[in-house]
Amino acid sequence: MTDHTNFGWLLLIVGLVITGVGLVWILAPSIPWLGRLPGDICIERENFRFYFPLVTCLLLSLALSLVLWIIRLFRG
Repeated sequence: MTDHTNFGWLLLIVGLVITGVGLVWILAPSIPWLGRLPGDICIERENFRFYFPLVTCLLLSLALSLVLWIIRLFRG
């Protein structure tokens, strides 16, 4: 393949990733449990709030790893 073809595929993949992020951004508020799972760290004080969605991050990382593993499996 030529360099132009590789660059075209790269642009296509980047566009699909941006589309996927946009869909998640739109659909995330309709998933009420996302970000409120047991194990997510939330510390609230009078003038301070700290929130770290630890379990949510782990689940999203697991899902992304699974998707990438399946893509690699079918690519050969």
